[in-house]
Amino acid sequence: MDHKLVKIIESLKQNKLPNLSKEDVFELIKNNSEGDILYLAEKIVQKVKGDNIFLCSILNAKSGVCEEDCAFCAQSGHHETGVEVYPLLSEKAIIDKALSMHEKGATHFSIVTSGYGLTDSDIDRVCAAVIKIKEKTDLIICGSLGMLGEENAVKLIKSGMERYHHNLETAASHFDKICTTHSYEEDIQTVLTAKKAGFKVCSGGIFGLGETVEQRIEFAFTLKELNVDTVPVNFLSPVKGTKLENQKPLDPLEALFCIALMRIINPEKSVTICGGRESTLKDFQSWVFKAGADGLMIGNYLTTQGRNIDDDLEMIRFSKKTTK
Repeated sequence: MDHKLVKIIESLKQNKLPNLSKEDVFELIKNNSEGDILYLAEKIVQKVKGDNIFLCSILNAKSGVCEEDCAFCAQSGHHETGVEVYPLLSEKAIIDKALSMHEKGATHFSIVTSGYGLTDSDIDRVCAAVIKIKEKTDLIICGSLGMLGEENAVKLIKSGMERYHHNLETAASHFDKICTTHSYEEDIQTVLTAKKAGFKVCSGGIFGLGETVEQRIEFAFTLKELNVDTVPVNFLSPVKGTKLENQKPLDPLEALFCIALMRIINPEKSVTICGGRESTLKDFQSWVFKAGADGLMIGNYLTTQGRNIDDDLEMIRFSKKTTK
């Protein structure tokens, strides 16, 4: 552990969080072991979040036949993956799923749809569902509905939706190798539109897409510059039929190091662990909290099955964490 890292840890005791430059991060990585970096991330999350974590769940409310060509995505119409295809679910189906996940312990619930964006009528259906969910629960409702214009952003805010999720997926310098059907700037604009409307914004991406360590750091600093509220961390689970079906998954330590980078570069934000954690981290899933995470997605993902919720709750108790 070098002098600079020791100094950062000592500063935490005085409630001074690190505000590192890219050069600072590269220097820390060069001069310290991965274990030391994980230790720093754990110290930061303990200072900022304590033992509190939040649990979110998602609903795949509109599946498949997406016009975008994201190389990792089972729902892309450019891939043949056999994924289930259906239009936007009914208002009742959305509400029922939210109530079910609330009973199982979720504090956050996200309505997720495939495609570039929703029609105005689809937005109206989502709004109607959100109004009724908020009448029945204290769930924090999030939307992951694709590209977002100002008018629909205001509609969603008025319905009671509090958060908007829109991943950038990876660094700008790597994006053209992952998606060619829309620009990185369009994703940035949706994040800015959501922030302007008053949403708390959840924006992160997927690690293991073939990006370099330098690009992971570039990506983390993009999120810092956008001042997003929550950084969701996913790990690639290669899906047969996609362009990345033969991509080798990250090993557990490298995946934990990605989490630590997000925490160290965005010290005050929430970092939540989402898709791919079971297959990537395997027996090391509880280590996400030591690597700097303060949130966990529970239940199933978009097109893949998640871990048994009771197993996750037991892991949280074993880690001496408290849900909020």
